[in-house]
Amino acid sequence: MNVGLKTARYLYIGLITLFLSSCDKDGSFNVFSIEDDKKLGQQVSAEIANSHAQYPLLPETGRNGQNERAYSHLRRITNNVLNSGKVQYRNEFVWQTKIVVNDSVQNAFCTPGGYIYVYTGLIKYLDTEDQLAGVLGHEIAHADKRHTTDNLTREYGIQLLLQIALGQASQGVLVDIARSLNSLRYSRAAEKEADDFSVIYLCGTNYKADGAAGFFEKMEREGSSAPPEFLSTHPNPGNRIEAIHNKAQEEGCKLTPAEDAQYQSFKSSLP
Repeated sequence: MNVGLKTARYLYIGLITLFLSSCDKDGSFNVFSIEDDKKLGQQVSAEIANSHAQYPLLPETGRNGQNERAYSHLRRITNNVLNSGKVQYRNEFVWQTKIVVNDSVQNAFCTPGGYIYVYTGLIKYLDTEDQLAGVLGHEIAHADKRHTTDNLTREYGIQLLLQIALGQASQGVLVDIARSLNSLRYSRAAEKEADDFSVIYLCGTNYKADGAAGFFEKMEREGSSAPPEFLSTHPNPGNRIEAIHNKAQEEGCKLTPAEDAQYQSFKSSLP
């Protein structure tokens, strides 16, 4: 980028920053390009790969082929959702998946640009492939609808995020952002949209379209009052169960469970 273009861009960013400061909490305005999202996600994913203590990633190979089988299952489920025909940036974002080995954490998150991280604790906690597909749909929606960039913009500022995307920010800031991604709290509007699009994505697959509701329902049966950070409490789980079911009916989606023969095999392939 030449100096003139760079100067013009930062002037534009300054004006947008002033505009954003007047938006309400649930307002959505994203000045990042798709390439910016991809560059930011690439930088953050590289930092996550180096943060072994916080993010102990399952290697792609090992344990007599068990790791390969685990990743094959996760990518099969993820691709089923991505290939629903409803993901806006299906071909633009990278949509890479990684497994985080921590059975005590029922979590998943997605960076800008489509780097998806799923904890072994979540996979083992869920009972069906429909449920995991629903959660993956929710996280894919946060990236696809660009909630993550919007949220990080409010937290860190446009100029700093662009510096990270361009490789110009300090390592400490990148570390800080990487550490925060597994506990981002989205606005009520963003959570509602991610729930809705989880249904819309699954509606184009063989999965039960309201699969994400199964996660909340299991928590309620077991007496858990609040979901983990990645499924924020805006609104409360009971309301979200009803809203997800209603959205699936409204869209005329499939509401019978998918064949589940492979999910137990997936769980047994994990360490």
